[in-house]
Amino acid sequence: MASKNKSSHIVPVRILSVGLLLLCLLPVACKVEYRFNGASIDYTVTKTIQIDNFPIRSAYVWPPMQSIFQNRLTDIYAHQTKLRQVKKNGDLQLAGEIVSFDQFNKSISSDGYSSQVQLKMTVNVRFVNNAKHTDDFERQFSATASYDATQQLTAVQEELVTQMSKDITEQIFNATVANW
Repeated sequence: MASKNKSSHIVPVRILSVGLLLLCLLPVACKVEYRFNGASIDYTVTKTIQIDNFPIRSAYVWPPMQSIFQNRLTDIYAHQTKLRQVKKNGDLQLAGEIVSFDQFNKSISSDGYSSQVQLKMTVNVRFVNNAKHTDDFERQFSATASYDATQQLTAVQEELVTQMSKDITEQIFNATVANW
């Protein structure tokens, strides 16, 4: 009876041993890759990015807007990818222009005057993926920001342009390398 009891313990131990062995082999057989920045780039194929200057082509021009946008655009790729930025012949290429920077009355107060003003910034982008030309596109990205009409645009312009630039560059990043 003791031998019967001993053999009944051997089977569960063998099953447990095989199960543990398979569990140990699982990480070798499967590749799990997490990217917290949202970029899905095959760095064996795509190593560089070329980001051209984005000049202002809108009717209203606030000169610091170009450098705020340009810095934000280069920074997002520098901080969220391993791509090396180059001046020409990049594996990925971004070019374009700031095509509009407009303000509109967003809401009217009871006395008939504007109470909120909305700014809208639009950027035209041409994207080329030299490894996969089916990803190429030309399209526009926009962002808006509002401010109280009692304030002067000059008092809030830098903050709002920075906010809109952040929004637009995130949209561009997602459209180009995040595959959202």
